[in-house]
Amino acid sequence: MNKHIGILTAGGDSPGLNAAIRGIGKSAINSDRMDIIGFRDGFRGLMENRTMRLDLKVLSSILTLGGTILGTSRDKPHKMPVGEDTVDMTDVICDNYYRNNLDVLICLGGGGTQKNAFRLAQRGLNILTLPKTIDNDVAMTDVTFGFHTAMEIATEAIDRLHSTAHSHHRIIVVEVMGHNAGWLALGAGIASGAYVILIPEIPYDTIEVAKAIRKRQQRGNNFSIVVVAEGALSQVDYKTYSALKEEKIKAKEEKDSKLKKNISEELKRFTELRSTNTLRLSQELEEMTGLESRLTILGHLQRGGTPSAADRVLATRLGSSCIRYIDEGVTGAMIGVKGQGTEAVSLEEVVGKRSIVPQDHTWLLSARRVGTCLGD
Repeated sequence: MNKHIGILTAGGDSPGLNAAIRGIGKSAINSDRMDIIGFRDGFRGLMENRTMRLDLKVLSSILTLGGTILGTSRDKPHKMPVGEDTVDMTDVICDNYYRNNLDVLICLGGGGTQKNAFRLAQRGLNILTLPKTIDNDVAMTDVTFGFHTAMEIATEAIDRLHSTAHSHHRIIVVEVMGHNAGWLALGAGIASGAYVILIPEIPYDTIEVAKAIRKRQQRGNNFSIVVVAEGALSQVDYKTYSALKEEKIKAKEEKDSKLKKNISEELKRFTELRSTNTLRLSQELEEMTGLESRLTILGHLQRGGTPSAADRVLATRLGSSCIRYIDEGVTGAMIGVKGQGTEAVSLEEVVGKRSIVPQDHTWLLSARRVGTCLGD
């Protein structure tokens, strides 16, 4: 009797999702013992039982496509917007899992998706996940698919900004995505030869950044490229943010729900204000250096378009390996990248963690050796 496999893509879209869907689907179909269906728009589609048959005709033309043919959403099973309310729809999702006679549900997504998938695994569903995000911040995997493409796109964009920075003797401040991890900014910054790279893992001092740019001026270079991760914080802001996080942990330990809620709201406001940090940095650098400064925010450009060859290969590797793990009876796990192979990591080990740039990482060491200012 054939096994019935379900697939959904959740969270933000990412290059390589379709390649992963194809890898899972074609491997399953070619095994002659598995049927595949997709659920539209993430966990919401599973809750509403909106399915899509994934046959060879559908899968044959999606390898090079960006986005996801299944659609996606950020809706969570236990906090699903329904009308004006937010409802726990976990029971409905479990019912639809069994209604479709699923043997395994494969969830493709980032850190949030890993958490949501883990909750379903705790309810007794057979779950496997794949790590996708341009941020490269999912724990327990060497890399996530989508990251390579985003880094290539960001690098190309920064390359193009070099000419206008050089021609007009300007500081060009470029904000890239990455959430609270610096992988994307660091990789694209090194690849494009940025003079300054600011990442969340290293709180920066604006005065030190301005000093570095002035020193570069004195050497005859009247322009600078400053790459900033969206989650990067100045040393002052980092102290404020860290203090709020500590207060929240303390309130949680003391079971002070009112204080925890107030701090959570304060943290949310603080996070929302971070969107103005890069603009403020650009203005401050102009005042401190006397060089005209311009800000460019790459935004969603970084996760659109055709996936790179590296991401197509990676997503295909991960997708096709799912079938082997299903045959071995592995569930409740994320299929992560380990060197040139893959490994099944318990979701319990993945959730609640984030992969960030270690202070001794070779990328950071290389950046320092070539004279890149990291803001500290």
